[in-house]
Amino acid sequence: MTNQDLSRRAFLGRAAKATGAAALPLVVPRRVLGGSNYQAPSDTLNIAAIGVGGVGGRNVDNVAQSENIVALADVDHDYASEVFDRYPDAATYYDYRRMLDEMAGKIDGVIIATPDHTHATITADVMQRGLPVYTQKPLTWSVDEARRLRELARQTGVVTQMGNQGHSSDDARLVNEYVRSGALGEVQAVHVWTNRPIWPQGQEMPSAIQRVPDQMKWDLWLGPSAAEPYNEAFHPFNWRGWVDWGTGGLGDMGAHLIDHPYWALELEAPETIQTRSTAFNGESWPQATMTHYHFPERGDRSAVKMTWYDGGLRPERPEGLPEEKQLNPNGGALLVGEEATLLHGTYGENPRILPAEKDKEIGKPPQQFERVEAENHEMNWVRAIKGQAEATSSFEYASRLTETMLLGLVSLRAGGRKLRWDAEKGTVTNVSEANQYLARQNPREPWTLSGGQEKAEASSQK
Repeated sequence: MTNQDLSRRAFLGRAAKATGAAALPLVVPRRVLGGSNYQAPSDTLNIAAIGVGGVGGRNVDNVAQSENIVALADVDHDYASEVFDRYPDAATYYDYRRMLDEMAGKIDGVIIATPDHTHATITADVMQRGLPVYTQKPLTWSVDEARRLRELARQTGVVTQMGNQGHSSDDARLVNEYVRSGALGEVQAVHVWTNRPIWPQGQEMPSAIQRVPDQMKWDLWLGPSAAEPYNEAFHPFNWRGWVDWGTGGLGDMGAHLIDHPYWALELEAPETIQTRSTAFNGESWPQATMTHYHFPERGDRSAVKMTWYDGGLRPERPEGLPEEKQLNPNGGALLVGEEATLLHGTYGENPRILPAEKDKEIGKPPQQFERVEAENHEMNWVRAIKGQAEATSSFEYASRLTETMLLGLVSLRAGGRKLRWDAEKGTVTNVSEANQYLARQNPREPWTLSGGQEKAEASSQK
């Protein structure tokens, strides 16, 4: 292969797979090119995004400070119009598959921020085309999808990152350092809570059939889920409360809140899971849930009991919290150790020791983790594509975190029964009927993980 034959995307892909000093010559140092703010054209990626009407627009903005936004796909062009207007030079599409076909060879990485139920199929399609991918949390809608994306990431070797932005923060690393320095003593209990849902849940399926908005392709929005007539109760945003499309408060915020204790305590798969809730009709997630996870001993470390709370539920007030203070109603986590308790906020922010006297005694733990150099989580993914950094929350890690979160929903859908999980085999061992909830039953073609290379329908409109 001559230099002329080596495509820009192949060049960047080789750079991303290189490690250590071998990767550095592939990116020209900016100091050689005329100042710290200068970025050579060859050091600039062409980024596409799928699902930009909501948080995806912010993901795009966070990489646009230095990279080219070349293509945007969204099934609702009215909802996405503000983002389209901010990037007038980007090609716009309804069907992401048509975008990937027509822009083949012109895209260096893809951001995916569609509703939860389409994350896995779109992400798999992008990965199978050899493209780096940034997928919003939760990584997938089902446990099976998480496990399959983990395997696909291994097979393709592309750069992957889930959009749980707290995983790139300095505070997230400080949480790890408190725990791993032994400041808390042995941690045997964790409590995690959120203010979600902030959308309707516990609802009956609407009976009315409404007209699909002119600028929306409803069939594309449905993706692998069963056909259901359009209703404004589903889109935008409120899809999070419906079983077919969202993953409730646990799926939405677990990737931000469970992330830090799961990472710091080096937890693996839970041994048992049980979710209890307010009334649940099987169609809309209940108004409040509480999930109990039991993680087995890891070597010489104790077993850990983790409890998740949403819908206004919160743990008991911890010892050492000043009387004038309350647990943040928006969300947080408590890691309860034999020597002290650590409290942190939703994205791992502001970790501190309780009681205050113990916090002063311990002080800041010694640094054990390098801090992320990028300005934000998305730009860390960009730097990883260029071979300048490691991806944080890669699918190897993110898929395991997602699997753990979503097992709580499997227990809920199985009637709130206590489940025993065999992670090696990927099966519930004591309640056989629960296994049907590990994956979507009868997804619509071609929206399956095995059908990722399907061409767009001829009727799809650009």
